[in-house]
Amino acid sequence: MESSTGTEPGGGEGGGGRRAGGAVGGPVFLVGGGWDEAAAGVVHGPFLRAAARASAAARPPGAPTGAGTAPRILCVIVDEGDGAGQFARWEAALRTAGDCAPLPLLVPIGERLDAGTVPADVDGVLVCGGLTPAYHEAFGGGPSTAPFLPPALARRGIPYAGFSAGAVIAARDAVIGGWLAAGAAVCPPDTAEDLEEVDVRPGLGLVPFGVDVHAAQWGTLGRLASVVAGGRLAHGVGIDENTVVEVRGGAGDGHARVAGLGRAHCVRPAPGGGVLVRSYGAGEVFPAV
Repeated sequence: MESSTGTEPGGGEGGGGRRAGGAVGGPVFLVGGGWDEAAAGVVHGPFLRAAARASAAARPPGAPTGAGTAPRILCVIVDEGDGAGQFARWEAALRTAGDCAPLPLLVPIGERLDAGTVPADVDGVLVCGGLTPAYHEAFGGGPSTAPFLPPALARRGIPYAGFSAGAVIAARDAVIGGWLAAGAAVCPPDTAEDLEEVDVRPGLGLVPFGVDVHAAQWGTLGRLASVVAGGRLAHGVGIDENTVVEVRGGAGDGHARVAGLGRAHCVRPAPGGGVLVRSYGAGEVFPAV
């Protein structure tokens, strides 16, 4: 594994850019999981600040600021029976990280997100964690995965944050789960998301690379390497827990910045076969394409 030794131009918390799908919208924040309270500010803070900027931009000129103007954060949760409790946990974590007004949107497991239930006046969308195939299915599944969402984000330039499963499905090609590649183990079976063979399905298309999460903690980097080596992904990023990758821009000029306690591991095809893994730490930047 090659470890990076510097940063590349770009980064910071400026405006949005053009993403792989061609839409112009806000930044995308990919969190690799983890619930370390000490990391809440650094992991969720950039997303909340981006949402606050979207909220300010949406206010009419001369509108008052202060009480009642905290950014409204839509928390999308696949409800396996404990959705209210999960939202309470998320609300506490987000309020710890910064001033915000979290709103729940619970999607019963096995059902699909109805575009009509998504409020039009939110300032940021957080797609939470859980069983990744269930989240993929909740957003429509297949090539038409939640076609309304990227344009909705782009219209107002509001940011998207994905935590664990929510980070995975943000990809153009989403590594949904599995622990076997052609019958050979590539990661621990208890990280398989109830799947056997590694499965790559169309995702939301908000970032051009595939995503895997809990990389260091669950040993999922091998799964990501297997799909890149097999030509099913051109580029993958494995994200450790308590770590966020902020993605701005898109095809041709996109960049990603790492923050948090862990690292992001870029996996690309190596000349002559296999893969090259380069690991980036907090404050470092890598090309998103």
